[in-house]
Amino acid sequence: MPLVATPAIVLSALRFSETSKIVRLATREHGVQSAMAKGALRPKSRFGAALQLLSEGQAQYLVKEHRELHVLTAFDLSRLHTGLAADLERYAIASALAEVMIRFAPPDQHPESYDVLSESLTALESVPAADVEALGYRVLWRLVSVLGFAPSVLACVRDGTALPVEGTLPFNTSEGGALCATCAAQVGATQLPPDARSDLLALLDPDATLPVLDARHGSAHRRLLARYVRYHLAEGAVLPAMEFWSRRPWIAA
Repeated sequence: MPLVATPAIVLSALRFSETSKIVRLATREHGVQSAMAKGALRPKSRFGAALQLLSEGQAQYLVKEHRELHVLTAFDLSRLHTGLAADLERYAIASALAEVMIRFAPPDQHPESYDVLSESLTALESVPAADVEALGYRVLWRLVSVLGFAPSVLACVRDGTALPVEGTLPFNTSEGGALCATCAAQVGATQLPPDARSDLLALLDPDATLPVLDARHGSAHRRLLARYVRYHLAEGAVLPAMEFWSRRPWIAA
């Protein structure tokens, strides 16, 4: 069995037996992979505390040809992201990112999505508390986009017509983005008011200043993003981590 070494992030861990775990890893060079961590639950395991959810490190695993479950031989920890566990909103966003990676990342090399995930986890740890919510929308949109499902916002998603740079923005989730007036009249669209439009553009631009969102606008952006992911990536299936983040039950009503 060939030995593979690659940067990796732990997306999930499932107890397999009294002593072992099955982990799902986002790897930079080989996409999302599953591996058996034999002995990981033993008190003196060679893995120690390295296989925590969302931890980053250098993974080594033996590839079983024609099998989906490999054998993890080492995980050299580089970062635990403990700051995420200290705040429920940060952790919920990170969990939604991990869920999107597990469910929708390509099964082969896709360093772009790995890099976005890694950068997003680091940013979520360090961003000021007031900006966590808006950053959550940005990093989720960014991961969705790098996976090939970026919404069209500058041109009509149906016929490519350039859209006016100001005013309301007709947006149709099922079509995949913004529509010109003609197409919006044909298939229908939600009219995003100018402030919501400018906020969405800022959230989609990783170099723009994060917008300041009040509770109402934040809720609207959250619903839009959750519906978009559910329609285009999940084909209507329930995504538990995304649903938990979308409901934000830790916020008092």
